[in-house]
This record gives sequence, structure tokens and C-alpha cells, in this order.
Amino acid sequence: MAVSRQSMTDEQRKSVALEYLKGFDNGGVTSEGAPLLDLFADDAQVYFPKWGLATGKEAIGRLFGDVGATITSIQHHYATFNWVFSGTDTLVVEGTSHGEHRDGPWRAGVPEWGAGRWCDVFEIRDWKIQRVFIYLDPDYASGDTARYPWLKP
Repeated sequence: MAVSRQSMTDEQRKSVALEYLKGFDNGGVTSEGAPLLDLFADDAQVYFPKWGLATGKEAIGRLFGDVGATITSIQHHYATFNWVFSGTDTLVVEGTSHGEHRDGPWRAGVPEWGAGRWCDVFEIRDWKIQRVFIYLDPDYASGDTARYPWLKP
């Protein structure tokens, strides 16, 4: 990791995280038309459930390509985000989404136990995402129910 050169406020870190999330809603492109990967440090890390840990922009690009190939569209619900600031480079955002997966649609709360609720833990320094760990149920279309007895009708 590079030595920090710029001091950032929580609101500035939040703006980088928002640009990242809006980039997904915009098909992987930032509001300025740049690739989503431009928001990341060269040695950044991203964790996604059932994919694992990607280190560096090339691996992160593979992760986003693999996951993105299964999702037709996504829309994050910005008005209901819950932000947690640590006073350091780390911030957490909890939220909901809806969209279309290759296996079917999803919407947070439909059903209540289904996909659409998520939490991301960011580390942002020098206007670049150093780390984002994504915590969600990757079974977007809620098809994996046989293994969970409490979901049987």
C-alpha cells in the first residue's frame, strides 16, 4: 500500500463509495464515463461471497466480470442507506437493492428472507478504494431453498 498523501473527510470517502455504487447501477461506468476500476488503488482488494478475495485491479476486473455476467440490472436504494463512519479510512454502508439476475428478479423484502439486503465495508484513502468487502446473499433469485428447512412451505 502506498503512503497516504491526502487527508480525506468522512463525507469525501462517502462520495467515493457512492460513486462506486452508482457505477454498478450505470453498468460499470462512473458518472464521468470512466470504468469502475478507475476508483480502485492498484493493489486494492475486493471480497465477494462465493467468489472469494480479489487482489489488484486485474483480479477485481475478473470478479466484477464473473458476477456482472449474471446480473442484467441493479438499482441501489440510496435514500435508505445507513452509513457508519469510523473516524479512520474505514466506513460501512448498509442498504437494499433490486434488480434482474439471470435466474430471475430480486427485490429487498420480497420475500423478506430473500436477496437484496447487503452491507459493504470500505477502506478509502487518497481518493481511491483500497478495500471493499461485500456482504450479501449471492442467491439473488432466491432459488437455494432446499438446504434451509425454515424456508420450506
